[in-house]
Amino acid sequence: MNIEPNLKAVIYCRVSSKEQEETGYSLPAQEKFLRDYADKNGFDVAKAFSVSESAGGKTVRKIFNKMMEFAEKNKITVIIVETTDRLTRNFADVPIIDDWIMKDENHQIYLAKEGCILHKSSKSHEWFMWRVKVATAEYYVRLLSENVKKGQKEKLSQGYFPQKAPVGYKSSGDKGHKIHIIDEEKALLVKKMFELFDTGNYSIKKLAEVMYDEGLRNENGRKIGKSRMHEYLSNPFYYGKMEWNNQIYDGKHKPLISKGLFMSVQSKLRRKGEAPQYKKHLPVFKAKIRCEECGSVITWYNKKGHWYGSHNIYKECSIRRRGCIRQEEVEKQLFPYFDKVAPKNTKVLKWLEGALKENHANEIDYNAQKREELNRIIKLADERMEKSYRDKLDDKMPVVLCEKIIADSDKEKKDALESLVKLGKSRVRYFQAGYAIHELAMHAQEVYESEKATTEDRRLLLSMIFSNLGLNEGKIGTNYTKGFEFIVNWAPKLNFTFEPAKMEDFTNKTSDFSPVSPEFIAKLRR
Repeated sequence: MNIEPNLKAVIYCRVSSKEQEETGYSLPAQEKFLRDYADKNGFDVAKAFSVSESAGGKTVRKIFNKMMEFAEKNKITVIIVETTDRLTRNFADVPIIDDWIMKDENHQIYLAKEGCILHKSSKSHEWFMWRVKVATAEYYVRLLSENVKKGQKEKLSQGYFPQKAPVGYKSSGDKGHKIHIIDEEKALLVKKMFELFDTGNYSIKKLAEVMYDEGLRNENGRKIGKSRMHEYLSNPFYYGKMEWNNQIYDGKHKPLISKGLFMSVQSKLRRKGEAPQYKKHLPVFKAKIRCEECGSVITWYNKKGHWYGSHNIYKECSIRRRGCIRQEEVEKQLFPYFDKVAPKNTKVLKWLEGALKENHANEIDYNAQKREELNRIIKLADERMEKSYRDKLDDKMPVVLCEKIIADSDKEKKDALESLVKLGKSRVRYFQAGYAIHELAMHAQEVYESEKATTEDRRLLLSMIFSNLGLNEGKIGTNYTKGFEFIVNWAPKLNFTFEPAKMEDFTNKTSDFSPVSPEFIAKLRR
């Protein structure tokens, strides 16, 4: 078939992996080769389509379909590719290509490096070789997939994750032998993310906002979205396990959190309709109390200025028929439990101070690392703005894109600066002192009843003291958090010789305790 000059053509570029892109076999290089080929053969290139298989199978398929639609819509008669396996690697595309070729005798596919032209009048051996090459390409893809899966399975069996680890970790080592180690810049932020959600006072949306203010960012330097935040909170990687194809494997990487904290977070993630929505009239005990018989959450409604808790009407339970309970009645029953956690012995207080200073030393590290992370974000934002401005001056970047990058970076910088200011004004003195637990224990009821206390303050206080609350026939049952459980059950029994072993035992018992700042207590007591 003779080549007609000045025909319109499209070119299709495709690289198989990111490695090919990085070793000189790039999409721009491939496009240049095909444009030169088109020019030598008298074709005008109407459009170039490019795709990297590292972008994902759906993306490859989408761009291939766009190319075929463009050719059909604009009556393009020539498609130019390097080789058969650049055009397709599976038989699913073959009928589409065949139909397009057979539809018009002027339709042609040029396989530039193979020196082959496919058209309606091609010889039988050319059609045969075309299918052989497609079959070979498909075989190669399947074989590659099998080898990759085999390698992934072997890596999992050795205790290493075969893909990129979640935020809080980074890769270390040579290609093929990479392991995941803790990213010190973000590790404490990830721990704080789990601890805050475990209080029960945060929806995922609110947690994403809070962690952004704390300095936690995604790979693009932006706020982590709700779905990704949920994904992180559900990932067993953080307590030393690896999930792969719905199976759990033991990992050799260092955990960031305890299994107990992870499982506690999972129970809160699975709750339905219990996450605080931060409405104007948020009840103190929303999602805080469960029926001890059937496990359903006690719901709250406001009537004539008072909050009432009632049983879920859709749960069949003997307690459900016993009516409602008023918020004031719940508080009346809880106040004696507040009194129990108030240590009366001065020796206990001094011992607690020393133990807690040691136990919360990591809070000082968190504070310092958070400051470093925010400063790093500010520095990167400045560098992005400067680089984009220079690129605009050098005509390397469109003005619109430059302005967008500068605006986004400027907002990110302002957010980080605001977080730095908050860091200086809020918990920094507590992080450096680290012994407010006994103050809270001594004044828990006073703090709760203070006129200065907001609903969120009271909810935070409850989450610090009680791990869960239950309701049974109008009676409130409680379980203390580990820190306060120690104060109630262990501290009175100690012989105060201040042995290091006992100090270590205490820090183990209170490792999951979320502290409160002296500023918080002082504000409410004034």
